[in-house]
Amino acid sequence: MFYIAKHTREGKHHLATFPDAPGCQTFADSLDTLRTAAKEAIEGWLEANLVSGQVPPEPKPRTRGLVIEIDPALAVAIELRRARLGAGLTQAELAARAGVSQQQIAKLERPGENPSIETLKKVGQAMGVHPVVTFERASGVRKAG
Repeated sequence: MFYIAKHTREGKHHLATFPDAPGCQTFADSLDTLRTAAKEAIEGWLEANLVSGQVPPEPKPRTRGLVIEIDPALAVAIELRRARLGAGLTQAELAARAGVSQQQIAKLERPGENPSIETLKKVGQAMGVHPVVTFERASGVRKAG
């Protein structure tokens, strides 16, 4: 999962704003430090959305900007919440279908948790979906065309 930041300059500072994350922005003195700051900013913004019970918006396809890759553990929590709400289920309803506690579902939707693949399979089956795992060559944060 990744979000695209719009990069602009204001004087000698570099500014990153996220069109898909209203209010999420940061700045730095160099492009290299901006990439790090942008990753911290968007991940903090996404975590705050999850903690407050919201569903972060899906990033729209964009062809230009700074591509900021989201930590996989955070991406799993976001995707799980999106899938649950897309299925029209409360945490309690999903827990009952999956044979786990509501607290376990809440824990899976929190940033920083590390669910097992078996748990993700069980929860996915309860929603009529299945988790997909891919491995991609590590590229870090990169700049899109």
